[in-house]
Amino acid sequence: MNIQFAERKAALTKKYESLIARPNEKLPFGNGIYDRYRYPVLTAEHAPLIWKYDFNPETNPFFAERLGVNGVFNPGAIELNGKFYLVARVEGVDRKSFFAVAESESGVDGFRFWDHPVVLPETEDPDINVYDMRLVKHEDGWIYGLFCTERKDPNAPKGDLSSAIAQCGIARTKDLVTWERLADLKTKSPQQRNVVLHPEFIDGKYAFYTRPQDGFIDAGSGGGIGWGLSTSIEQAVIEEEIIVDERQYHTIKEVKNGQGPAPIRTDAGWLHIAHGVRNTAAGLRYVLYAFVTDLQQPHRITHSPGGHLIAPDGEERVGDVSNVVFCNGVIARENGEVYIYYASSDTRIHVATTTVGQLVDYALHTPEDPLRSYACVEQRINLINRNLQLAEANVH
Repeated sequence: MNIQFAERKAALTKKYESLIARPNEKLPFGNGIYDRYRYPVLTAEHAPLIWKYDFNPETNPFFAERLGVNGVFNPGAIELNGKFYLVARVEGVDRKSFFAVAESESGVDGFRFWDHPVVLPETEDPDINVYDMRLVKHEDGWIYGLFCTERKDPNAPKGDLSSAIAQCGIARTKDLVTWERLADLKTKSPQQRNVVLHPEFIDGKYAFYTRPQDGFIDAGSGGGIGWGLSTSIEQAVIEEEIIVDERQYHTIKEVKNGQGPAPIRTDAGWLHIAHGVRNTAAGLRYVLYAFVTDLQQPHRITHSPGGHLIAPDGEERVGDVSNVVFCNGVIARENGEVYIYYASSDTRIHVATTTVGQLVDYALHTPEDPLRSYACVEQRINLINRNLQLAEANVH
């Protein structure tokens, strides 16, 4: 036996198992809305060794990486039979992304990838890249995965190897193991990203949250988070999109915004988590925000708290694409617990835990953005004065 091979394999296996077994810790204090945790729940280091190394000492005498993993981020999330599952976006060092399932008993630690990544069938026009799957248990009985499918722009000028066309791919499964690929969603928009399936039929049709945009990166004339209906899911076509949540000047969503995971049904309405993007001198900044829509008309916003819900903090600010948090996976349990799985800087996955009650309280009682500095000061002074009055009343 090659001693160097055996020693490296044993040491790396021990390190890997220690990482998987490491308990996570809830950070103290929080903000009364949700709690963050000390460690990410999935990183590139969580990729199984059998994904990366050739275990044959004759063909890999130095136990060297053969297929590296660059990042693990932007997961869909679902609870099945009391277990937590993430369908993560795994990016190899070759820049190609694929989907892989990790499961946990607790939802905050112990996530372990299945041995094999997801085998996602191709359409007649093969995807060059796939990423950012939203999972939803639909009332029709299927688990759907909606994801971004990217292909090279056939109209790009010669030598332009960056321009791409993004559309919404659709697959469905019963067990997260075997996936049936359906036709890509068709809309009138040149590009589609961040498309999410509503979990219930609306007027007997499949309902989608969309993000129409003119270019692969720039939203252009795309006005924000869209909404449309389709009579079929196997050949999904949206004839008309309306805008649910508009982009707005000098806000957290001035450049782009998009639906995160499927919304959570609550007594107060559908609770949504979305991402907003603004420009800074250092580039684009992605944050998460929330809003509520009507239970009977999920395209009509009833409450829209101002500002962000989650923004990059600490190590979350640094990564392949820095200053970014992104969420396309939430698990809302029957007991009211909510697990928000968010990625930071296109590199790693974190969890924030809360409850439906806390999120609804936040969404219903946080003031809206008044859109002007003077009005924001008035809003804050009103809060200060109310608190001072309460303090004075308590003294007496």
